[in-house]
Amino acid sequence: MNNYVTREMIIYLFNVVGLDESSIELGIKLSIKNKTPLPILLWSYGMLTIEELDKLYSFLFQKMD
Repeated sequence: MNNYVTREMIIYLFNVVGLDESSIELGIKLSIKNKTPLPILLWSYGMLTIEELDKLYSFLFQKMD
């Protein structure tokens, strides 16, 4: 995986947000191609709401501690 995607992020998107595997895979491919962080890409394509984006970043920042 690259700098823009982590295992924790994928698990969160699948289990908590409820995105299906194909959406996550497409998002990963596009984030690599566009060199864009996966959460921002998913939000810009309408796959995440702003609230889900905020919760995802809160979750990821808690994991960093």
